[in-house]
Amino acid sequence: MNNSINLTQLYSDFPSVKQLQKGEYVFWVNKKRNAAYSIFDVSMKDVVDAEGRLQRFSSYLKLAFPETRILNGIIESDIKEIAEMKALIEGRRAIEIPGRLLLKCDHALPISGSIKARGGIYEILKFAETLAIEHGYLKETDDYEILYSDKMRQFFSRYKVAVGSTGNLGLSIGIISAKLGFQVTVHMSADAKEWKKKHLRDLGVKVIEYNQDYSVAVERGRKEAESDPMCHFVDDENSKDLFVGYAVAALRLKEQLVSLNVKVDEDHPLFVYLPCGVGGAPGGVAFGLQQMFGEHVHIFFGEPVQSPCMLLGMMTGLHDEISVKDIGLTNETEADGLAVGRPSKFVGSLMETIISGCYTVDDSFLCRSMKAMFELENIFMEPSAHAGVFGPIQLVSEGAAYLKEHQLMDKMNNAVHLVWSTGGNMVPEPVRQEYLQTEK
Repeated sequence: MNNSINLTQLYSDFPSVKQLQKGEYVFWVNKKRNAAYSIFDVSMKDVVDAEGRLQRFSSYLKLAFPETRILNGIIESDIKEIAEMKALIEGRRAIEIPGRLLLKCDHALPISGSIKARGGIYEILKFAETLAIEHGYLKETDDYEILYSDKMRQFFSRYKVAVGSTGNLGLSIGIISAKLGFQVTVHMSADAKEWKKKHLRDLGVKVIEYNQDYSVAVERGRKEAESDPMCHFVDDENSKDLFVGYAVAALRLKEQLVSLNVKVDEDHPLFVYLPCGVGGAPGGVAFGLQQMFGEHVHIFFGEPVQSPCMLLGMMTGLHDEISVKDIGLTNETEADGLAVGRPSKFVGSLMETIISGCYTVDDSFLCRSMKAMFELENIFMEPSAHAGVFGPIQLVSEGAAYLKEHQLMDKMNNAVHLVWSTGGNMVPEPVRQEYLQTEK
């Protein structure tokens, strides 16, 4: 706990903190959205460069991961309409969600089955490219399938990769790093699921477990990597490469929406709901979306009631200087990927002029939504992914003031609500069944 934080003053300045402390639902609107834009450390040029690099690696990925052949070596997911789920929510909640409800299916991304597949895999590919070019094994004009060889695996085996993770980022980093030939260490927090650790160990990845939460796993991983010049640390809290890898999704989303005849403009608002842990993946996607659609996209982050680190950090302006434990929360949740007590300052600062707000959701909803999505839509998503599903409910129930302020009330029938799924298809069948039978 940070003893320098004056809780009495915090409650006075930000009354919603008391609601957070009680584990109640909070719907927080970001008043700084669309303020004068800061000079970001990240630009759209970085995102376009990342897309180009992923294209260069497509021939390698097709060889290394045959499941990517269907998309010609590109790591991407579909968008699906979830009309049955929409009808169920409206019936159960006695509300109307105006417009269409769509799902961005990142739970089905190839290679590692979560939103982390884009950013995590991208960062390691960039690291591998840099090493190969520096040592004369590769030129940008080459066909990158030449990296798929015993010679290159032997070369990469001289180098190490490390990451701290609650689960899905560790999976992505471990899978791609092991395939390339790197020595990999994943520092796992206490809430990481056992099957994720086992999967990594089966690939020859070194997994170090901690009894503490995510922040400790990252800190230990960072410290260990700093003492080894041959080790590249994937810093989930501060990595620009991770961030732009995630942002690539927005470039592709624009094309996908066009193919679905979805307009995004002044009269056709797009609402996007992203589960949020430390912030890297949703932050990268949000940055890309804002660059693509400007003020016509309205982005909300969803977090568990016991782990609302981004909401707390952004609302108070303290970012990583405050933890959910400072206000008495446990940081314990079924949504392991969202069990983060302290947000990324790098991401939170960038989001100040981009996202529309944050909201909280409890584990009971996550589990009910998980079962309903599977039964109605035949889609299995990890509990953390269902933090996005709660977004349209909160907007309709609590967001009237926001909609009025942005002159959206009479445009909502033209709206598209996009729930961004985050993880699911890597979950082993016995674990799925266990999830689906959980009573909350």
